[in-house]
Amino acid sequence: MRHTLVLRSPPPLRVDARALLPALLCTMDREAVLRLPLPQGRDSVPVGEWFDVTAEARDDASPSLRLAGDLSRFDCLGAGMAAGELVVQGDAGDCAGVGLSGGALRIEGSARDLAGCAMGGGTLEVQGDVRDFAAGALPGAMDGMSGGMLVVHGRAGARLADRMRRGTVVVHGDAGDFLASRMVAGTVALGGRCGAHAAWGMRRGSIVFAGEAPQPPTTFVAVDSDFAVAWQLLARDLARFGGRLAALDRRPVRRWAGDLAVEGKGEWLVVS
Repeated sequence: MRHTLVLRSPPPLRVDARALLPALLCTMDREAVLRLPLPQGRDSVPVGEWFDVTAEARDDASPSLRLAGDLSRFDCLGAGMAAGELVVQGDAGDCAGVGLSGGALRIEGSARDLAGCAMGGGTLEVQGDVRDFAAGALPGAMDGMSGGMLVVHGRAGARLADRMRRGTVVVHGDAGDFLASRMVAGTVALGGRCGAHAAWGMRRGSIVFAGEAPQPPTTFVAVDSDFAVAWQLLARDLARFGGRLAALDRRPVRRWAGDLAVEGKGEWLVVS
């Protein structure tokens, strides 16, 4: 069963929409979906208060859910999702895909703060922009993104991939300040420019600058050892994302290591 929810008008207050999961709704008929409560402030309001719902029987076993409209006041879309596909035809609110562990969340607009925070698996793809703290750590948590893939076709805000431990982040546009700060492991590929203090406190992991790279800080040092084989493998893996990443394996690259201020062993891969 695939459900399509079309928003009639934006709600006056922010809504916690984490209950709108494909695996859950595929077990429910249309009337049950209309009655499903969504928290709004101290109250809970049924889905039917805001959405028109249509249900379609499908032969395939993969759960699917489609949401349409300006959903920028609906937070936690896809939060904790472990299976299926959730497509948002519009903008999403805060915490989109937070704690995502499987399946695919595709946002055809932009997302607000904390998109993909604490991801452990799955795919989050945003056609527009994301704001601050994407793929980072939740407030009070020690670990950021620990698996999966975040692809942003627009730009990202500050603190992208803060405390990232594993996985892949691709941003085709620009990124804000403190890109990959306190990064522990994983791969970040950037097609545009970034703000100040990139890789501050970086311990391990890789940042690929496919566009205009900043000047490496004094706590990073140039590395002249041969890493051509490792670079070819990484470049060909990133080529599938297109844009400025499509022909990385045919472009010269320079490697920098750091952040030595924290005895880090991370790397900047600066493509010419």
